[in-house]
Amino acid sequence: MMRFAGKSVLVTGGGSGIGRATALAFAREGARVVVAGRGREPLEETVKLAEEAGGRATAITADVTRAADVERLVSGAVAAYGGLDVAVNNAGVLTAGPVAEMDEADWARTFEVNVTGVMLSMKHEIRHMRAGGGGVIVNVGSNLGPYKRVPGMGAYAASKAAVSALSRTAALECIGDGIRINTVSPGAHDTSMSRLPGETDDERAARLGMPIGRVGTLREAAGAILWLASDDAGFAVGHDLVVDGGATA
Repeated sequence: MMRFAGKSVLVTGGGSGIGRATALAFAREGARVVVAGRGREPLEETVKLAEEAGGRATAITADVTRAADVERLVSGAVAAYGGLDVAVNNAGVLTAGPVAEMDEADWARTFEVNVTGVMLSMKHEIRHMRAGGGGVIVNVGSNLGPYKRVPGMGAYAASKAAVSALSRTAALECIGDGIRINTVSPGAHDTSMSRLPGETDDERAARLGMPIGRVGTLREAAGAILWLASDDAGFAVGHDLVVDGGATA
């Protein structure tokens, strides 16, 4: 049985990594998926992969830091499949550097994408979901938010902690309208972001201090997101699900 058969799903940052894996997982589960991002070519590749897996998908280019883009994106997702049942706000950027040397433009960009982008996305998603009788929103945070500190990752961690706080507040504001909002906070997963040049899988796991002995797979990250979006998680409201192989345990 496909858990999301006939459901309309929007995934931002859907051109690569966790976003692409999540979009493909929804497609395999019967959802009609809209993937969003700034680059057309990666999105089209995600659409192709979704269709090859037997799913339905559409690409919409948008910059989540621009209010007009986000309004157009969400309206376009609703128009594409007649509604919006699930939204996964995954678009994000990683900025590294010590606080004392932080470039102000990098700091501002980190918060524009990781926090303002989530706020704008939720703002318009909630409006459509209220009009449609409810829905589910899953925001993608990080274990480097409220749970773990790493030198040189202050801007990124602060932005992801803000995502967790923002999500919990919105969850309380919206559950009375039938809209469930939660966060998934992944640790290191199998993306280029977590790997140094020439590094082996074992070396990466040791450097990152992974108690489980490896980094997570993209399928595992997507699985956590789909669980929170599913009816099986119907009593989960304002939760922040950490998926990091025990790194913050």
